[in-house]
Amino acid sequence: MRRRFLVTAVVVLLAATASAVAVAAPSPSDLEAEFVCPTCETTLDQSDSPIARRMKRMIRTSLAEGKTEKQIRDELVAQFGPAVVAEPPKEGFDLLAWLVPLGILAGGALGVGAIAWGWRRRRADEAPPPPLDPTLERRLDAELERFEP
Repeated sequence: MRRRFLVTAVVVLLAATASAVAVAAPSPSDLEAEFVCPTCETTLDQSDSPIARRMKRMIRTSLAEGKTEKQIRDELVAQFGPAVVAEPPKEGFDLLAWLVPLGILAGGALGVGAIAWGWRRRRADEAPPPPLDPTLERRLDAELERFEP
């Protein structure tokens, strides 16, 4: 009984490891979303121009041949230039395309935090309002009771 359990556990672990190691091949639609049509400058999955159709065929053929995503990317860049990649490179001047939006978000978060801190600090400095006149308070209570069921 114990040996059977041990064998089953080993088989399950091996299957889990094998499935974790296996890398799923990208689908054509995944790759089409990563490249831009040179004529209309939209992603291939949104374009229907003749060049986009040619690039889509090239992607599907390459996948059928068993090429990797990197090989397909290199092939498309070699044939159409680096502007065909939808994602900007993460180096040199193009790094700004990644950093500027993050800087704007960080600046906005700091600005909102500073404004909230100022509001909170101003409220702490304000004196509480004076208490209501007892006559006025009784009148207010009577009026509010009219609206309660």
